[in-house]
Amino acid sequence: MRPQHEVFALGYIKETIACYERARQLAKVSPELACETELQWVSDVLTRYFEVAGPHPIIDSLRGRFQALQADVPQRVPTAVPHERGVAGRSPVGYEELLELARCRRSVRWFLQKPVPRELIDRAVAVAALSPSACNLQPFEFRVFDDAELAQEVASIPTGTSGFGRNFPVIVVLVGKLHAWPKEPDRHLIYVDASLAAMAFLLALEAQGLGSCCLNWPDLEPQERRMARLLGLEPDDRVIMLIALGYPDPKGMMTHSQKKPLAELRSFNISG
Repeated sequence: MRPQHEVFALGYIKETIACYERARQLAKVSPELACETELQWVSDVLTRYFEVAGPHPIIDSLRGRFQALQADVPQRVPTAVPHERGVAGRSPVGYEELLELARCRRSVRWFLQKPVPRELIDRAVAVAALSPSACNLQPFEFRVFDDAELAQEVASIPTGTSGFGRNFPVIVVLVGKLHAWPKEPDRHLIYVDASLAAMAFLLALEAQGLGSCCLNWPDLEPQERRMARLLGLEPDDRVIMLIALGYPDPKGMMTHSQKKPLAELRSFNISG
């Protein structure tokens, strides 16, 4: 934040150090459960914090605890820390190219019965992972089904797929993780973050020659129970939407998608 105060983060630095201690202890006891890249990120941020935070009894006491934790950590120059935006270079994708990609992306309901390389799906998820996410928690998961029998079973659960759901080569269930935001005012964030990721995912599929179709998830208890059983969902998991994908059938019919004019979608400085 600007301006940066000499003393800051007093309200949560103690809890942060306690969490870091537990994570380091877990890494020693069960290395297979540790995420080294995340531990490295936390180490870098805390290293920088104690470099810039001024003297204070709380900070000084925690500084010693942090340094003790770092005794077994290889020394390195912190890289996973806040940095200046700088003067960004021009995007390699121009506006007209982006506009054309958006125009090309249309809901595809008829697919070639041709396997989709998992590498292409992973590349699309990698793009989705760069989407904005509150506090960078990314409270969602892409559950991919490319087995024909399983894909058809999954596709049969939501309403609205009758007549075309049996030709999906791949179906993805986008699942939100409510445990990331346990407090009631924040419970909508899984839908916001997952939707942002979904749009990036769709565009990345389109850029690789894959078509897609978003499928609404109904707010119906029988469907919720059936999907939870099939996917083994936790009680705090929530299905956000389903996405069918594959190579578009060139002869498959597509509806005309008339969009609202700009004037109906945008306004400036209207209040009251």
